[in-house]
Amino acid sequence: MISAPPLQNKHVLIARGAKQAKSFSELVKKLGGIPVEIPLIAFRPVPESAELDAVLKELHTYDWIVFTSNVTVETFLARYQAGGDFPRIAVIGEKTRETLEQQNFHVRFTPQEYVAEGFVKEFLPHVSKGMRVLIPKGNLARDYIASALKKQGVIVDEIIIYETYMPENSRSMLAQMLAEDKLEILTFTSPSTIDHFMNIVKDYQLESKLEDCTIACIGPISQKKAEEYGLPVHACPSTYTVEEMMKSVVHYLNHVKE
Repeated sequence: MISAPPLQNKHVLIARGAKQAKSFSELVKKLGGIPVEIPLIAFRPVPESAELDAVLKELHTYDWIVFTSNVTVETFLARYQAGGDFPRIAVIGEKTRETLEQQNFHVRFTPQEYVAEGFVKEFLPHVSKGMRVLIPKGNLARDYIASALKKQGVIVDEIIIYETYMPENSRSMLAQMLAEDKLEILTFTSPSTIDHFMNIVKDYQLESKLEDCTIACIGPISQKKAEEYGLPVHACPSTYTVEEMMKSVVHYLNHVKE
């Protein structure tokens, strides 16, 4: 007898943009699911500014630069003009490190825990009072890392290099899929995605359509955001990657729903 595929032909919401969604969709297909790509979050570089130009010119004066996502890396490098010394690089997450290494940048520090709190705890032994750290970020990013490092006497500069926004044409698409009960698994990889998702749910009064959905979050920050909206989180991995999130979904489907 042929066993059913892990995701059992269920429709899985992938709320990332097309570029970030490709590998996620391929993973869902491999697990026997049907990926439904509806980007609920998108990114655009901020306009050029004197502040950003000054930071780029003084890049060699920093001891460390911290990248927290692929988007941050790609946006920053698009503005960076090679030349001069590049600071030591610290990142959160394997994918962020891989993105830099593909561009021939050497990453000096990657924490074992892929959240800001874990990063700070593991990174503090690598910095000391008076060191300078640069953190490129998005407009909605948390300031936890900068605040924690400043408390230890580290000089931290944060620079917003991209904006996060909701793609308008995704609103009706998501509303229709939910209204027709065509989404069985909802996956969230950031708090911003959950905010955008719930804004649409409330605008179209679709709260009841979520009752039978399996909900997965990539880590504790996204899980906390989902729970603030009253959403039950059925799957959240201890390692904060898409691969591990989908493993936790499969485990839930196989064991909790029996």
